[in-house]
Amino acid sequence: MNIGMIEAAARRLQGHARRTPLLSSPFLDGIAGRRVLVKAECLQHTGSFKFRGGYSAISALEPGTRARRVIAYSSGNHAQGVALAARMHDIAAVIVMPSDAPAIKLANTRELGAEVVTYDRAVGADRDRIGAELADKRGLTLIKPFDEPQVIAGQGTTGLEIAEQAAELGVSRADVLIPCGGGGLTSGIALALEARAPGLRPRTVEPEGFDDVARSLASGRIEVNTRTSGSICDAIITPSPGEITFPIMSRLCGPGLAVPEAECLRAMAAAFARLRIVLEPGGAVALAAALYHPGAVAGETVIVVASGGNADSEMFVKALQEYGDGS
Repeated sequence: MNIGMIEAAARRLQGHARRTPLLSSPFLDGIAGRRVLVKAECLQHTGSFKFRGGYSAISALEPGTRARRVIAYSSGNHAQGVALAARMHDIAAVIVMPSDAPAIKLANTRELGAEVVTYDRAVGADRDRIGAELADKRGLTLIKPFDEPQVIAGQGTTGLEIAEQAAELGVSRADVLIPCGGGGLTSGIALALEARAPGLRPRTVEPEGFDDVARSLASGRIEVNTRTSGSICDAIITPSPGEITFPIMSRLCGPGLAVPEAECLRAMAAAFARLRIVLEPGGAVALAAALYHPGAVAGETVIVVASGGNADSEMFVKALQEYGDGS
């Protein structure tokens, strides 16, 4: 992985991905006690940053390979990103998804034209094995959700934009808080910032109880979650960081953070009240860390990646009912 791959992905994504805004609110600044800048990837196509990686990976395939169709596994955001990217390239996609994924993610993936194959992750079904078997049986090309160089390159284009937008605002030093599952977004952003804005320090954020990346960064080796389900932050729940992503994060990221689920709901309400954007719980973890853990962040400014907004209506209503004043 290198900055050249990310720049090449940016060229392929030009005219297809959105350049999402860097938003701010004095009310959020007041809560955090510092300037808060929110990279609103919830406004990206399909409601999350995952479109970048899906499009990057599919567009990088040789035409003959791409024509043989693709397969992916995902709890929902990578699923939708790959499904839309496949449709834009006029090819079919098969997506392996947990049966307990948010209903909106299952429905949207099907509506984008993908064939959805579900599995029960509560009983320990192995999505990697299911995806590999289907790929082999049907002759499909597997697009992994995070441990795949061209996916990481696509996610890294978020970091290129952050570097440009921060420079436009005169911000040269800040922690950049990133919702982290397997590390594709984090490692891509980290590589982009290393090359374009070395004063911006990437930090991973996860939900409590599923903080494998924070523990891995602390121990210096890949740690594994004891559970792979049971969190409202489904978008960023993975067994462990990736073999490709972890060395990048270990080299470039500051200490990882973890936040309780209640703070994710609180951050969802704050984002809606103060920025008028919709976040899902996993997409709100970085904002929660910035707002409610100010002592863990350095500097006068903090940059937050709001990675996704594909919340089920019930979950969004719960956030507003419990924390609707946005404080």
